[in-house]
Amino acid sequence: MKQPLAGILPVAPTPFHADGSVDEDGMRRVIDCMIDQGVDAICILANYSEQFLLTDDERALLMRISLEHTAGRVPVIVTISHFWTDLVARRAMEAEAMGAAMVMMMPPYHGAGLQAAPQGILEHFRAVDESISIPIMVQDAPLSGVNLTVDLLAHMARELENVSYFKIECPFAADKLAALIEAAGDHIEGPFDGEEAVTLLADLDAGATGTMTSAMFPEKIRPIVTEYRAGNLDVALDQWKLCLPLINHENRQCGLRAAKTIFMEGGVIGSDAVRHPLKPMSQRTRDRLLGLARDLDVLALSWGK
Repeated sequence: MKQPLAGILPVAPTPFHADGSVDEDGMRRVIDCMIDQGVDAICILANYSEQFLLTDDERALLMRISLEHTAGRVPVIVTISHFWTDLVARRAMEAEAMGAAMVMMMPPYHGAGLQAAPQGILEHFRAVDESISIPIMVQDAPLSGVNLTVDLLAHMARELENVSYFKIECPFAADKLAALIEAAGDHIEGPFDGEEAVTLLADLDAGATGTMTSAMFPEKIRPIVTEYRAGNLDVALDQWKLCLPLINHENRQCGLRAAKTIFMEGGVIGSDAVRHPLKPMSQRTRDRLLGLARDLDVLALSWGK
């Protein structure tokens, strides 16, 4: 990448057939739809891609399909998180060899009671840093239960050459982003937020240069970032107000199921199935989701029709 990534880098959902098998053609259509949504990059195999419900063979298949089908049209970020350091480093090398522009990883964790100490976390990221030459995005999310302090994150940014992007989606993300940017300065190329952009305005105020949302409606969220960074704060705020009801419903009521349901409704994929033990949304939640999405005329609702 010649310039640091900024803007919106959504997570691609993993489409499954109704029987739970991977929908390979659906994955290609997801990529095409996201590119038509005007995304700045695509992230695959993340938590919102149901990465924790995929076999190693399925991961490899989806990575190959996504990178080959994207064919350089936009950068692709490959999530490589795992507790075992050697496997994470191996995943990173495979992603780079196949053409990934960046990898994203969480700190090592396996439930609330099995986490690495700060030195182990540093060594975990260092092993990946020494294995590849593409940027690494650190994902700081409540899901891990790991407390990544600003001091530790800033230390990694200063010491590890490729650790230059940070996705901060913990409580009080704006304060943490601001503190991290102050502590690490030019060593941070991409301060991002997540959680479907539910705190986006506060995070942009703190210095974020982009957001990693779901793939549900990035064409409506991206202008919030671009207008804000262009100095058009009132325009950004108006767009934020427009998007917030749908963002909130996705974040608080739907989770990763929302993008899949919208994509199915719009003919992008044939099924919005999730893998057990995840369950489909209630009809009540689904109806509200579709109503809010139709009010905004999101692209994915008509993309495949």
